[in-house]
Amino acid sequence: MIAWTPPIVDLPEGRRYRAKEMAISSPIGRVTASAGGRVPALDTSLRNSYDVLFAAYGPQHWWPGRTAFEIVVGAILTQNTSWSNVEIAMRNLRREKLLTPRAIERVSLPRLAQLIRSSGYFRQKAKKLKCFVRFVRSEYGGSLHRMFRVPTAALRERLLAVHGIGPETADAILLYAGKHPVFVVDAYTRRMLERHGLAEPTHSYEEIRQVFERSLPSDAPLYNEFHALIVRNGKEYCRTSNPGCSECPLHSLLPQTMQVSL
Repeated sequence: MIAWTPPIVDLPEGRRYRAKEMAISSPIGRVTASAGGRVPALDTSLRNSYDVLFAAYGPQHWWPGRTAFEIVVGAILTQNTSWSNVEIAMRNLRREKLLTPRAIERVSLPRLAQLIRSSGYFRQKAKKLKCFVRFVRSEYGGSLHRMFRVPTAALRERLLAVHGIGPETADAILLYAGKHPVFVVDAYTRRMLERHGLAEPTHSYEEIRQVFERSLPSDAPLYNEFHALIVRNGKEYCRTSNPGCSECPLHSLLPQTMQVSL
């Protein structure tokens, strides 16, 4: 098992959910995929997976970040790289006292790019950070608190219009920095669903996200905890190559054919 160091606390200690509490949500039918396939109704499977993962790992207290703005910066910097590379960049920004919207806007673009070099694609990410803080200033007077008061659907649409903010980044900002009830679908989430026969490669980000949100109560702490557990399990067992399926807590929930083949 890979050693695990808990990140900075982001959730209240001891909060948890059980499948029977999730069951209050009304079941959905099926979501038609654009490629002609279907995403199955995942209510029972998702509840079971959550319970098993929580029993195995407990609360994760995730996402790393001391302030809402630090979480936003981390969500942008972690695109196409590992968190260990992001941590180096975050330490550089913290050392230079650049982890505020105003500071990011005032620092020169070349200087900002060099400070976040470890995160990869650093010139593009420096531009993305600049675009985000200008968006916050122009639309919300530089206040994240004011920005996060905007209703979820409207704010998500506005974030997606900002240069460099795609669906996964927008949802990470909404959930982890703004505590809006949106589920983040990343590579770990998709890999788990596909290996359990609950999604296909043809299913889009939006289709999978909507199934999670329709299958579970609309609750930000629940989405936070569930996504963190999926990431934890993905790092330890559900790896891209050489997965540890036989030791994985979710092994018993795999389709029978997958239990044999993996």
